[in-house]
Amino acid sequence: MTDYAAPRTSRARTPVEVSRLAAQRLGLPAGWWGMLMLIASEGTLMGCFLATYWYLRIRAPHWPPDGIPEPRVVVPMTLAGVLLLTSVPMHLASRAVRAGRLAATRWFLLIALLVQTGYFAYEVDDFGNQLRSFQPARDAYASIYYTLLGADHGHVLIGMLLNVWLLLKLSTGLTMYRLNATVAIAWYWHFVNVLTVVVIGSLTSVHVV
Repeated sequence: MTDYAAPRTSRARTPVEVSRLAAQRLGLPAGWWGMLMLIASEGTLMGCFLATYWYLRIRAPHWPPDGIPEPRVVVPMTLAGVLLLTSVPMHLASRAVRAGRLAATRWFLLIALLVQTGYFAYEVDDFGNQLRSFQPARDAYASIYYTLLGADHGHVLIGMLLNVWLLLKLSTGLTMYRLNATVAIAWYWHFVNVLTVVVIGSLTSVHVV
């Protein structure tokens, strides 16, 4: 991906200079608008999946159907809560990069990525174990269950790849492009973290509703 920096000058800009130039900008950068549009479109798609889940659930006499084990609650919701907490280092990275604190930005991103990777590794293993219990083609419940869970895991994976890409870019310095990307990716993670809590909360709510 091309790294579009601020207009070139005869010398490289320091992180503090990049931060100052960003603060002087009027309006949101194009990259931020692009991320907001992505979040809106993905939110609409996931909203349709969730609406389908609840429509099927309301009309079904038994949810989940007989023969399918009820989803666990404590571990999935605890892990969703842990993932939600990664919004804190992502937000701090967003603030640090706008202040020109490059080293702090890298550390906050790395902390978030380590937690996100641990969450994703467990969920992939658990997803495989569940597939051995019942297949997506079994019935409507299995189909929407795996669609929701798989789509959410896909969003987490994309966020992790964005963080890896961002850390690689920031390892060679800060530009206006990288500053804007850090803030935009932080927004994406706030969306994914809230989405995960909503998805897991819906899938495990059979115990309380």
